[in-house]
Amino acid sequence: MSQGTLVKRQVGHRARLALSPAGVRSADDQAHAARTLWNLLHAWWRMMPKEKRTLGHADAAIRQARQDIDFLAVLPAQAAQAVLKTYFRAWQNCWEGHADAPNFKSRLRTVMSVDVPQGRDLNITRVHRRWGMVNLPKVGRVRFRWTKDLPVGKHASTENRITGARLIKDTLGWHIAFRVQTLQAEPAPHRGPDVGINVGVTVPLALSDGETYEHGAWLTGKEKARLLHWEQRAAQRKQHRRPGERTSRRLHRTYDRIAGLRAKAKRRALDWQHRTTTAIARTYNTVVVEALTIPNMVKSARGTLEAPGKNVAQKSGLNRSISREAWGRTVTLLTYKTARYGGSLVKVPAPGTSRRCSACGRTTPGSRESQAVFVCKNTGCGWSGNADHNAARNVLHLYRMGLALVPAAGRAVVRRAKRVKPATAR
Repeated sequence: MSQGTLVKRQVGHRARLALSPAGVRSADDQAHAARTLWNLLHAWWRMMPKEKRTLGHADAAIRQARQDIDFLAVLPAQAAQAVLKTYFRAWQNCWEGHADAPNFKSRLRTVMSVDVPQGRDLNITRVHRRWGMVNLPKVGRVRFRWTKDLPVGKHASTENRITGARLIKDTLGWHIAFRVQTLQAEPAPHRGPDVGINVGVTVPLALSDGETYEHGAWLTGKEKARLLHWEQRAAQRKQHRRPGERTSRRLHRTYDRIAGLRAKAKRRALDWQHRTTTAIARTYNTVVVEALTIPNMVKSARGTLEAPGKNVAQKSGLNRSISREAWGRTVTLLTYKTARYGGSLVKVPAPGTSRRCSACGRTTPGSRESQAVFVCKNTGCGWSGNADHNAARNVLHLYRMGLALVPAAGRAVVRRAKRVKPATAR
């Protein structure tokens, strides 16, 4: 694609809603109706013969169900049609091998959501520097946090507009996710240098040029104490519950307080990841990372009865630390952000990058003296430096050698390619 070509992009923007108690009940009812409609549609699909599993027969079944079941009427008709289209799309993804077959949605494990397919029904206006107003079907006019400029009013056009939205409920309450269609110019090639990144627990992101990105605790001292208090309170109240007895409302409120604090920590972590990955994508041309198999890295060391594991508690703590850093989400954010600024993200093989010397290229036992220090034990080298930066330099060196992992037939293979060393490389 030539430089300057205009392309359509679909982006999303999520904002917090300020619903009244009546609005919360209305949104909850719509979400439960959408989940029930999905389950009824799935039951209908399993009951009908293959020749009648068509979009027309399913649409007629949904219309009849909305007439027979009263509480399904709280769901807007367009939202019901969105459930139907999403269900059929789920089967298409299954047939194409992209996902598993759709199943029933549980009340406790399903994210509560409602679709607003038509963007023109939203009627978005900005009323304040920090607040906007949106029209939600069968809920009314609702305020939402204005944290990003949206193509509304005189700024909207055929190419730049809001095509729809989805209401999503999480631990912190109801949010709205706008689907925004924009017409943007293809970004020019990035002129920045290449960089290798090593991810870790002590140092979250270490770059090959010596830069590091670190963060503190996601919760303050008082918030940690409060979280520990509610966790202990939940454990105590759970002990008094008899087997098979229904969970009390008091225990449910305790669980909600715990979930709220954990959601606050997760939101702060996500904000740090967005800010950090945006800074990296703006600065560097090619970002090189390790191809880590994170599910294998966080497996339990418990073992079996015949062969019990060792250091199970220590491995559990390491697994929790790795999961909190969310390395996979960092790579996902870097993937689309580097492309947005004209760069690219490349994955290289991970084995040996932390044990190999970046100066002489040899792996000598005992060089990794500690978690933070690397001292090459190879005779004639003796290079020493930060262990995380050493690993990041090895990651970048693998890319400059022409090693890259590319997906092929559902697996990753190594590709060797000749590459001219850039003038900006160190």
